[in-house]
Amino acid sequence: MTPANVLIHLPPCDPGAPERVDDLLKRPGLRIERIVSSGQCSPPGFWYDQPEGEWIVLLSGSAGLRLEHEAYTRLLAPGDSLDIPAHCRHRVEWTAQGTHTVWLAVFYSSEKPWPAC
Repeated sequence: MTPANVLIHLPPCDPGAPERVDDLLKRPGLRIERIVSSGQCSPPGFWYDQPEGEWIVLLSGSAGLRLEHEAYTRLLAPGDSLDIPAHCRHRVEWTAQGTHTVWLAVFYSSEKPWPAC
């Protein structure tokens, strides 16, 4: 196994470009992604509604994440994590401009009855 650093080889900061998503590991029922944002957010009215659970941790930068059933936006800073159950609708309200916001996202099978959001 070769060690990898998820905080190097980052794309240029360009809020007009799409987020960069790299698969780090794929196994049955499990996927780990590195997501690099630099000012991107979810389009107006768009909500993620995923068939699998997603655990996220913010490694650098900052972001605002909103869960549909909550009336507020959660502020995420480096080290903050959140487990988002399958079908818990959510959106990225904003990510820091002019710097890299690096997420580690772990998607896991929702075959077992995990807690609802």
